[in-house]
Formats: sequence, C-alpha cells, structure tokens
Amino acid sequence: MTSSLWVLLLSTVTIGVVHALAPDHWLPFVGIGRARKWSTSKLLWVTLLAGLGHVGSSILIGAVGLVLGFSLTHLEGIESQRGEVAGLLLIGFGIAYALWGLKQVGRHHHHAPEPGKSVAIWTLIAVFVLGPCEPLIPLMFVAATQDQFVVVLVSALFGLVTLLMMLAQAWLAYVGLRFVRFHKMEHYSHAIAGLVIAVTGGMVMFLGI
Repeated sequence: MTSSLWVLLLSTVTIGVVHALAPDHWLPFVGIGRARKWSTSKLLWVTLLAGLGHVGSSILIGAVGLVLGFSLTHLEGIESQRGEVAGLLLIGFGIAYALWGLKQVGRHHHHAPEPGKSVAIWTLIAVFVLGPCEPLIPLMFVAATQDQFVVVLVSALFGLVTLLMMLAQAWLAYVGLRFVRFHKMEHYSHAIAGLVIAVTGGMVMFLGI
C-alpha cells in the first residue's frame, strides 16, 4: 500500500470513530431499550439493524453519485437535507413516545400489553435509515481519485467502525444502567425514554453534536 492510502485509511477510521460518538448513534436505543426492558441481545440486534440502514443508505447514495458523475457539493446538499429530515423525525418520534409513555403512568397493570412494540422499533430504524453519514461521501470521493477498490475499502472500513462504535457504546451504557436504580421513576420510564430521544435529536440537529 502507498503512504497516501495508509493516510486515507487512518483518516477513515478516525473520522468514523468521531462520527459515531454522537449521542444519536446509541442513546435512543439505550433509552427505549431500558424502558421496554429489552435483553442485551435485542438491544444489540436493533442497534445493528439501524446502523446497517444508516451506513448503507449513505454508501448507496455515494455510489450512485459517483457512477452518475454528480458533484460532491450536490451530494452533500442531499445529505444535509436528509439530516434535517431525520433530525425532525427523531424529535417527533421522541415527543410522540413520551406522550404515549405519560398515558401509561396511570395504568398500574405491570403486565399490561404494550401495543406498537414493533412499530416503535421499526420507526426508530427507519429514522436511522434516513439519517446520513455526513463524512462518508467526501471520503468516498477522495477514495475515487485512486480506484474503485479503494472506494469499496473505505466504505467498508467506515461502515465497520461506525457499527462497532454504535454497538459498543449502546452495550456499555445499557450494562452500566443496570447498576442504577430508579424505582420511583419506573412508571415514567417510557416518557423519560421519549424525552431523551427528542432531546438527542434536538442536540444533533441544532447544536451539531
């Protein structure tokens, strides 16, 4: 490998790690998983599915853009619009889930059925599919100046790093929360989860975190 390729790969790993540190990449899963008392394996599976959609959608857009000869500026504009839509949807989903959670507070049947379990999961995954990996497409364009194999290599490496970071952070936070007891707040767990998701969306959208 040439020195320029090594630099590109190292940059890809570094940017992928920093990108995945954003709270929207792991906190929503921890919040809703805690509220619904998911097993650790279910938390990781949902996080993985959302991560695959998150990375895969940007890879697809970048690849199509390269094949059709779109400019980087044009694709970055598309990704920016996707980011705004995803941010609004994350906020909306969080608010809706929080309101639903508040309605459950007055219900004292601990084993009452929770309708919409699958809807909540797939809605969250869909939001992540719409959410862009902003740094990936520029990296793909840089890789394209070398050859197609480098584009594939950079895309795969960025995707792998992002997925591993999402899974690791979600797992660490989820396991850590097991040692924290919120007995008095247990009835508000769904509302709190929704609030956390909405605030996370707001932080990412308006503060660029």
